[in-house]
Amino acid sequence: MNLIDKIQMLKHIAIWRFTWNRRDIHFRPSHLNPEKFLSGYEAAQKFKDGQTVVSCGMAGHARCSIFYWSVRDLFEATNHPKDLTWITVGAQGSRGRVPGTIEELDLPGIITTYISGHIETEKSLLKLADKGLLELHTMAQGMQSFLLEAQGKGIFELESDVGIDTFLDPRVGNGSAVSPNAKQQFIEAKGDKLVYRLPKIDVAIFNAPYADKEGNIYFKNASSLTENYEVTEAAYANGGLVMPCVGGIIEKNEAEISIPAEKVSYIVYNPYNEQTGSIPMSRYWPMFTVGAKHDVNDAVEKLKFANNVLKITPVRGDVENAMARLAADLFLKESHKGAFVNIGVGLPEEVCRLLYENGLHKDVTFSSETGVYGGLPTMGIFFGGAINPERMEGSSWMFHQYEENLDVTSLGFLQVDSEGNVNVSKRGPRMLDYVGPGGFPNIVHGAKTILFIGSWAAHSKMAVSNGQLVIENPGTPKFVEKVDQITFSGKQALKMGKKVYYITNLGLFKLTEAGLQLVQVMPGIDIQKDILDTTKAKILLPENGEVPIVKKSVVTGEGFELKWDE
Repeated sequence: MNLIDKIQMLKHIAIWRFTWNRRDIHFRPSHLNPEKFLSGYEAAQKFKDGQTVVSCGMAGHARCSIFYWSVRDLFEATNHPKDLTWITVGAQGSRGRVPGTIEELDLPGIITTYISGHIETEKSLLKLADKGLLELHTMAQGMQSFLLEAQGKGIFELESDVGIDTFLDPRVGNGSAVSPNAKQQFIEAKGDKLVYRLPKIDVAIFNAPYADKEGNIYFKNASSLTENYEVTEAAYANGGLVMPCVGGIIEKNEAEISIPAEKVSYIVYNPYNEQTGSIPMSRYWPMFTVGAKHDVNDAVEKLKFANNVLKITPVRGDVENAMARLAADLFLKESHKGAFVNIGVGLPEEVCRLLYENGLHKDVTFSSETGVYGGLPTMGIFFGGAINPERMEGSSWMFHQYEENLDVTSLGFLQVDSEGNVNVSKRGPRMLDYVGPGGFPNIVHGAKTILFIGSWAAHSKMAVSNGQLVIENPGTPKFVEKVDQITFSGKQALKMGKKVYYITNLGLFKLTEAGLQLVQVMPGIDIQKDILDTTKAKILLPENGEVPIVKKSVVTGEGFELKWDE
């Protein structure tokens, strides 16, 4: 980026920062049909006490801000609506940092039951659960999207082997229940399957780019669709309310209608609607839209600069870069040209970065659980979107693709144990420590090859010196005897014939029938002292006792290149 581009980007971020609380919950243009178009506050009055509401969006994409603000203000004024059951599939909070997220609904009494796939960002709701004021549940995002899809067909329960032998299995963990006060259960065991269910959807709210004056909804120029289609069909089939919020009114175009007016109960027109975080729909960024041909290099630099300014993207040092190169090198060995790929948030994003920097990103098809297919995945505040996506579908469509066609996924971890089990859902004992499984259970269930990437230890300090890894502070190993919560079952993965690897800054491990085996070690690491003696996890070595050392080019980056195996 040149200096002018950086100045413009800084201006964009500054304007967003100082206007991100801008709203008018009573705004309703007089020229629009008042029986179809409502203000946010009028829409909130359509909610009834005790109903089940589902909202769409993920991270910064398509936030339902005007609804959150309106419901909160109405509750403060009237004590209604109250005792709501609220469902979200993807993360819709901001860790208390940005207004206009679902965390606006943190007044005790508005939501009494909350069901979500990814809970970590909803800090204010987690605080309510900590105080026993909120019954908290979680579920795999894929299963939630399938259940929403099923409700549109009049089906309210689904059987699946997703989650077997994990905490979602009531025979192993607590099923859907997260908070100690949870009285309900939305997952039951049935033989070699689990039975999943969700409450009947009464109200569906979501963000959409446009509506026409007749009330038809258009998704063109969206950055993601998440569950927009699924919740519309579910609420419509249940005789409930479908209430999108749109960012603009356009002329009717039959060929581009995404949801017909007859399935839409009411529409809120909010001129401040965002396409995604910081980007108003009225000035949407084409790079995120289907069919875009934006210069990828320019887009990457622009998004990277924004994330760095917002301090969202972690700063990666020499050790993290070495680990990323090890993971990317393995990715090419275990994948193939034309592979269908899912990349998780955090360190796995570094694998995607290296593929891009080496010109290999066009050789595979990336995807996101938001329904974005193809293009180059975006990160940080823009995670869940893509630069120049090929197509955009609903979440359930994407999870069906994962079940049937997913070749490789790269994901993070919090803990790994001797059986290869992985915990990504629980950081500690408090509700505030809870993360949730996200799309992880369905993704690992579908993927043929799974690459977990993460640091060997928490709070460690390591460096690269003269081509070797130097441990300055060993920290607390994340490889443990038994994980605190099983989000991924090593036993089930082996049973399904999957290839599973664990890439760390000390070396590379593989899941075998006998357990975890160290298959490569970083130069400078003493296997006995630095690995075997530091963990209660059982680590196996090759039969001959010789562990190959990671190539120096991987560690330093000097002379490192990524290329497909012929």
